[in-house]
Amino acid sequence: MAGITTFSTSSSSLCLRSSSSSGAAATLSLSSNKPFILPMRLSTPKFTPLRHKFTKILSFTSNDIKVGASIEVDGAPWKVLEFLHVKPGKGAAFVRTKIRNYVTGSTVEKTFRAGISMSEADVAKETKQYTYKEGAQFVFMDLTTYEEIRLNDSDVGDKKKWLKEGMDCIMHFWKGKCIDFELPITVKMKVIQTDPGLKGDTAQGGSKPATVDTGATVSVPLFINTGDDILVDTRTGNYMGREK
Repeated sequence: MAGITTFSTSSSSLCLRSSSSSGAAATLSLSSNKPFILPMRLSTPKFTPLRHKFTKILSFTSNDIKVGASIEVDGAPWKVLEFLHVKPGKGAAFVRTKIRNYVTGSTVEKTFRAGISMSEADVAKETKQYTYKEGAQFVFMDLTTYEEIRLNDSDVGDKKKWLKEGMDCIMHFWKGKCIDFELPITVKMKVIQTDPGLKGDTAQGGSKPATVDTGATVSVPLFINTGDDILVDTRTGNYMGREK
């Protein structure tokens, strides 16, 4: 890259001396008051080209199936309930699964060849709070936007046995529609009716039915009394202990 150097000369003469290829010296004499412009060469800076780094996207295959995974089969979202990788002595390996349709609730068993490409269902999860029931609809609210989500009784199903006002639930959305929701694993319930406990029942291994404040029935130890607060596993409906 060429640059320009400017020299200002006075009334006195300016002499520049250079050597020619023949070795003879050449003298340039200047006596003008005008600026003298002398070309000069500047070194060109070296630029390192930018390299864009892209995140490698790995495809989802049947080998990645696990319990709780959301997969898309025949254009519908399914949740994996059970899976088993099988490597037979002869023939190709495969994955045996039990899956549940998010939309219809139907459960089927399906087998996939090991290693085949599959589509994960783009299921988004958001926390919403159950606020109240209006007629046959259960109303959930986003506490940030105050947007309401309403589910019908058929959408809630047996989960209503453990659903209480003010409970935070994780809702699943697929293509903008709520297709499922998760309750907290452990919930506190108040026993509103059960047979009275007897002295010494704490050491016994028996159980009895108890009705809790949501109307559900839970099998509890004999020492539990009406008015007690108990913990229940919402996945199984089993008694987990007494709230202290």
